Amino acid sequence: MERKAFIKTCGMACLSGAVLTALMEGCTSSKQVNGTISDSDMVVPVSAFQNGKDGHKKYVVVSNDKMKYPICVYRFSDTEYSALLMRCTHQGAELQVFGDRLECPAHGSEFTSKGIVQNGPADTNLRTFPVAIQNNQLYISLK
Repeated sequence: MERKAFIKTCGMACLSGAVLTALMEGCTSSKQVNGTISDSDMVVPVSAFQNGKDGHKKYVVVSNDKMKYPICVYRFSDTEYSALLMRCTHQGAELQVFGDRLECPAHGSEFTSKGIVQNGPADTNLRTFPVAIQNNQLYISLK
């Protein structure tokens, strides 16, 4: 292949990849939401879990500028939620969400969607917060 044809082919491949990435990002719905703090509660609309017509997201990651770590809220049903501080109990690194589990990027500790340790080195479950539902809002008690 000639140099000019090679550069043209590579350029088109890069451009196509960039366009495809932009289109795919537009099709996904964000799982990041900003919560508001009211008294000692983080407030999140139940609608943050809506995904399309009748679908629901399994989880959302809620953050607020006043909090050092975000909270991952899992939805199990219309009335059952689990709110977990995304701070590893081993050495305090911020956790990452991978579907039904949270994982520590520092040392590999894994936790379930209920905050229970699955794999160490962490040996303590995650901090959980009580969740109440009122007027289509989730109230995550930060006490």
